[in-house]
Amino acid sequence: MSQNEIYLGNPNLKRANVAQSFTDDQVKEFIKCSKDPVYFIKNYIQIISLDRGLIPFELYDFQESMVERFHANRFNIAKLPRQSGKSTVVTAYLLWYIIFNDNVNVAILANKAATAREMLQRLQLSYENLPNWLQQGVVNWNRGSLELENGSKIMAASTSASAVRGMSFNIIFLDEFAFIPTHIADEFFSSVYPTISSGKSTKVIIISTPKGMNMFYKLWHDAEKGKNEYTTTEVHWSEVPGRDAAWKEQTIRNTSEEQFNQEFECEFLGSVNTLITSSKLKTLVYDEPVKSNQGLDVFEEPKPEHTYVCTVDVARGITKDYSAFCVFDTTEIPYKLVAKYRNNKIKPLLFPNIIHQVVTSYNHAYTLIEVNDIGGQVADIMQFDLEYDNLLMSSMRGRAGQVVGQGFSGSKVQLGVKMSTTVKKTGCANMKQLIEDDKLIFNDYDIIAELTTFIQKGQAWEAEEGCNDDLSMCLVIFSWLATTDYFRELHDSDVRTRMYLEQKEAIEADMAPFGFMDDGLQEEVIVDPQGQTWHNAERESIAEYGDMSYMWDYR
Repeated sequence: MSQNEIYLGNPNLKRANVAQSFTDDQVKEFIKCSKDPVYFIKNYIQIISLDRGLIPFELYDFQESMVERFHANRFNIAKLPRQSGKSTVVTAYLLWYIIFNDNVNVAILANKAATAREMLQRLQLSYENLPNWLQQGVVNWNRGSLELENGSKIMAASTSASAVRGMSFNIIFLDEFAFIPTHIADEFFSSVYPTISSGKSTKVIIISTPKGMNMFYKLWHDAEKGKNEYTTTEVHWSEVPGRDAAWKEQTIRNTSEEQFNQEFECEFLGSVNTLITSSKLKTLVYDEPVKSNQGLDVFEEPKPEHTYVCTVDVARGITKDYSAFCVFDTTEIPYKLVAKYRNNKIKPLLFPNIIHQVVTSYNHAYTLIEVNDIGGQVADIMQFDLEYDNLLMSSMRGRAGQVVGQGFSGSKVQLGVKMSTTVKKTGCANMKQLIEDDKLIFNDYDIIAELTTFIQKGQAWEAEEGCNDDLSMCLVIFSWLATTDYFRELHDSDVRTRMYLEQKEAIEADMAPFGFMDDGLQEEVIVDPQGQTWHNAERESIAEYGDMSYMWDYR
């Protein structure tokens, strides 16, 4: 017996093509439910409570408001804390939608297929407990999909372009969208979203607790600024009955304040152990580039006589990691990001041509390529095929490590820089200082998103699982380069010294409580009229024994 037949044997389900008789009151009630989803949910939807079992769905005030917004608006995005019933209220609305609308398709998509199916099962449970006269006959009923005799269908899958490619939907529900990896979210919207926007009554419902500054953050931020059509819904944890100051204190004790801020205060903080402090990440804002095309974002056009530096991180072009580069205006401090490129499909053989075209337009920017893996091939093409004149190279100098410059010779010279443990550690430390002291300015969404998930793992810094750090590594390479001798000579400026001088008073103030001892033995130097240099101890000796300058002549 098939799974579908087992479910259709359920006495709580109405079979397809079975005549249904209605009383006058049932007809009136059916019409009333069809016009008012809130009324339908309040009076007929039942859900499972962990404490009380099967109970009527008593909507909270904010849940009722959410249903009304879903019904009135095509594009909805909601930011809610954990365990606030956000998924349950959406599935209740979707159940109303497929019962009272003919020939509609609905997709429930979550970060995991199992999570999406679990939500569909909640919907199916509510459907089973509807009065028989409110049900549509069931044509298909299984763990991953549901079809009714009115032609309406609903399916559950993971949020990926492949899961729903080639299909058209009247409603797409994206649950916990902030937890979808960035490259999957990008691919999903580029391939699936056009089928939604082409309709006149189609809807998108996005629900999530924040997790870093990713696509969910961007959609929410743009909605608040009126840059897209999404209607925002924000729910504070205190709006959930039973949550008060005592509950907050208990939750923080059992978890942590950082975790509470992310999961219940709904702050876009991302990971806890980020390289850049959370207080600084909160202040970072992004702007739209002046130009954008095929992965290249331009924030500022090239300016005559300005000095530019480009750092490059190379991937294999197999969609997981991104090949990326950043161009910085280093004419003056603070350094400023003026352009960036990020593409996870570009092949290494084609990547050098894109780099060459951009860096040439930026006054032949000095270019440093990370050459650990396939980057060596990119550097070789830039040097020997494209004959780029401002490609930086490095030389191994024993304990001094890699020294960057141009025109080295010898067997230990390499085009670009190898990302060693020392280079990465130094670059990360410098990047933290530059960003937090506002010596490195960028207004790019992708970079900010990566920094919110650039965390410490062991002794190293790298992207959190499922996230990317390709642009972050471009910043790390630049930050390492910015404190090298070659960079100082190139720009006639020392950013490290400048940062120290700006913070000198604060450093000395921090040291002041320890005090400084004056033992009277500080070295004092005096030069006599004959040009002879006398130190403190020598003058004391003269006072006691007379002039002994003949000893210096003798020496």
